[in-house]
Amino acid sequence: MRQPLPPVVLVLAGHDPTGGAGLIADSESIAACGGWAVTVPTALTIQNCHDVVRVVPTDAHLINQMVDEIATLPVAAIKLGLISSEATLEAVISIIRRFPGVPVVADPVLKAGGGAELSTPELRQEYIARLLPLVDILTPNRAELAALTPECQATDDDTARAVVLLSLGCQAVLVSATDDPLPGNDDQVLLTLHSPDNTRQWLWPRLPEQFHGSGCTLASSIAARLAVGERLLTACEQAQHYTWQSLSQGYETPSGQYLPNRTPRASRF
Repeated sequence: MRQPLPPVVLVLAGHDPTGGAGLIADSESIAACGGWAVTVPTALTIQNCHDVVRVVPTDAHLINQMVDEIATLPVAAIKLGLISSEATLEAVISIIRRFPGVPVVADPVLKAGGGAELSTPELRQEYIARLLPLVDILTPNRAELAALTPECQATDDDTARAVVLLSLGCQAVLVSATDDPLPGNDDQVLLTLHSPDNTRQWLWPRLPEQFHGSGCTLASSIAARLAVGERLLTACEQAQHYTWQSLSQGYETPSGQYLPNRTPRASRF
């Protein structure tokens, strides 16, 4: 007997040949969390498990053409990843406007885990001014949060920074302290959801390894949870469970960062 198509998540993100991050990570996470990923590459990358070597933005016309051909599918959520050029940003904005009312989850991929810069100050400013008002939930780590709020350089207050992004039109911000432990939390990871209605925090045991693609895993699993109909708070909580399980059962590589294990077995929590 044929089964109905799971809720569709449109993914606009870069392709990572290692499978640790990017479209492969998004597809695996979305499938494990009950959705169906339709993927459009915004960039091709040359990278390994240490760092990104080169990024080649996808032609904006090709991005739009790919979306044209899948636009008849019932898109229930949109997940954004790497946006590495202004032309790509323009294409992504126009695509989001084609799906009014569909929740948008944005992972602001500004720098690779190995340190390579994947954006520019000018592109970040366009991202803030033009894309953020279309985003339902942004999922930065602390460094990305700081990069998106240069006007708050004088403070290390994540809440103040999140409020700035909310004031610019973003509906919610989930800040992950995976990259930079807060004082007194060296053995834990704090995640904080900021929204106009409330603030919610979660603490998770900090794993000793460095992982490639943890941010992609979290953002895409939130998108899948929203696509299946969960409320934002529940989607964020369940996505964190899935992400932590994927990391805690992750794979060791010959060198470089570990890779999450996003198989369906990892999502049984």
